[in-house]
Amino acid sequence: MQHRIQVWDWPVRIFHWLLVVLVGAAIGTALVGGNAMDLHGRLGIAVCGLLGFRIVWGVIGTRTARFTHFVRGPAGLRDYLQGRWQGIGHNPLGALSVLMLLGLFGFQAVSGLFSNDDIAFSGPLRTLVDKASSDYITGIHHDMLWWMAALLALHIGAVLYYRMLKKEDLLGPMVRGWKYSEQPGEENTAINGLALLVAIAAGLGCAVLASGVWLPEPAPVAAPITPDW
Repeated sequence: MQHRIQVWDWPVRIFHWLLVVLVGAAIGTALVGGNAMDLHGRLGIAVCGLLGFRIVWGVIGTRTARFTHFVRGPAGLRDYLQGRWQGIGHNPLGALSVLMLLGLFGFQAVSGLFSNDDIAFSGPLRTLVDKASSDYITGIHHDMLWWMAALLALHIGAVLYYRMLKKEDLLGPMVRGWKYSEQPGEENTAINGLALLVAIAAGLGCAVLASGVWLPEPAPVAAPITPDW
């Protein structure tokens, strides 16, 4: 008998697809460069806000959204690889992928805030570090782009592997929120309104911090004095 189980709440699903769009656009604008870097910077700020929301929602959100629900440690990973794991939401191996993606996206977004391109682009928090440090961070930020692309490709490949070979649809539940399962599961995707507001406020706060609007205006550069001959 097939049981319909609600897996993902709508905040998690909106977060997931917004992150896909923003990261894809950020990669595209980074490859284009030039005038697209202004948009690239704004996308990085938005990603910081999204990740701030997800971290807080991963603590106070619905059951399957919480990190404590799907981050199981070495024992859980061993049980999954040996075929003994059962549950809904991310499996222990998928949890590793999620943590790696969130960590890498977070690193890229935060490092971009301090970077520069020596031409026209300067990250919103660039003035908090000296030029040498900014250049060093910028180099790492550029190099990590390809690691991020590789991890994304691996993530997409895993989704296709589960769909085509293991006949398990991971994409559908992230679109509609529910899936069919032979085992009944506990459904706990009822959203606490206060918790959602707190998570949204945290995300907005992270975006504001990342934007640098709280930094003092740079001192105006004095115009050179032209001798009056």
